[in-house]
Amino acid sequence: MGGVTSSMAAKFAFFPPNPPSYKLVKDEATGISVLDPFPHRENVDVLRIPTRRGNEIVAVYVRNPMATSTLLYSHGNAADIGQMYELFIELSIHLRVNLMGYDYSGYGQSSGKPSEHNTYADIEAAYKCLEESYGAKQENIILYGQSVGSGPTVDLASRLPRLRAVVLHSPILSGLRVMYPVKRTYWFDIYKNIDKISMVKSPVLIIHGTNDDVVNCSHGKQLWELCQEKYEPLWVKGGNHCDLELYPEYIRHVKKFISTVEKTPSRRNGSRRSTDGIEQLRQSADHYEPPRGSMDQRDKPRRSTDTREKPRKSTDTREKPRKSTDRPPRLKFHEYTKFNSIDKLEKLKVSLDRMERMERSRRSVEYHDKSSRSNDQQLEKGRKSVDWLDRIRAD
Repeated sequence: MGGVTSSMAAKFAFFPPNPPSYKLVKDEATGISVLDPFPHRENVDVLRIPTRRGNEIVAVYVRNPMATSTLLYSHGNAADIGQMYELFIELSIHLRVNLMGYDYSGYGQSSGKPSEHNTYADIEAAYKCLEESYGAKQENIILYGQSVGSGPTVDLASRLPRLRAVVLHSPILSGLRVMYPVKRTYWFDIYKNIDKISMVKSPVLIIHGTNDDVVNCSHGKQLWELCQEKYEPLWVKGGNHCDLELYPEYIRHVKKFISTVEKTPSRRNGSRRSTDGIEQLRQSADHYEPPRGSMDQRDKPRRSTDTREKPRKSTDTREKPRKSTDRPPRLKFHEYTKFNSIDKLEKLKVSLDRMERMERSRRSVEYHDKSSRSNDQQLEKGRKSVDWLDRIRAD
């Protein structure tokens, strides 16, 4: 049942646009790759990057001559870099950063299939490319994760102590918690940000819309409470899941955050430096994938720090999303409604209820076993007492 439930969770998490929004075209004369239908830009590189899991992902790298930081952007679950391309250009300009965005395995023109562990390998490959091909240093890299992209972002950030900063945009506590208000972490859950965020040593900015109807704002608020190095969060009044970039406070707050972390000397620079770089990332326990039907002992259901309350309806007056005047309207991400599929949620609920019943039955059996052993011990003591009295009488 574990493999089935884990596969079900993965199906909820990944909706790659079909067909992809772009084609990868290589100019025969120059050998330069471009994203069709976008024209070639001198400050944009289009790359194919191999991953340690045998896939090849497509990425774009946007240069800004004024940049001192590099932002590594992990997009949401229903987009590809063709749909994000214009936003990447704008962010690079307004935030004065170099920016790399990439498609997960199975997204856009990247090979393979989307899965939690493939996305971990994907972000590692992109990070390694920044270090080896563009000379970026850990201290100058900012990880940015949107929605499902917060999963690979938090996972990598928890293992890189000297990052400049982390931005989590409409993040999730975990994949299962988006669909079902569980109070503990199950071994088959995906993207367990709630259990990893406390290991992130970099400054963390969290952005969430108060009217988010896909990932409740309580996810962002609880993650912020668990951060080691908190930065003033941005709760966008009236903001939904896919329109936060349209609010003026979004770009102002992100720009202020980046300016702050660039001016503040990192206290993490004195940390012991890694001698073998990205190879250490492969040793993360989260990269172990147990066989189907088996349970990794460390991931058995356990008590979690999750104290999530039932979402409360926001009292904020919702503002209508403002349309951008300098770029086409953002993707509406209608695929996110798949998260609300009643049939799938009911199946998941049945699976969870069954696990709870099994757990209660196991505890009940253990209790009766203990009671039985206790009764046997008392009977044995009673028998010995009678034997002792019989011997006294005989004497």
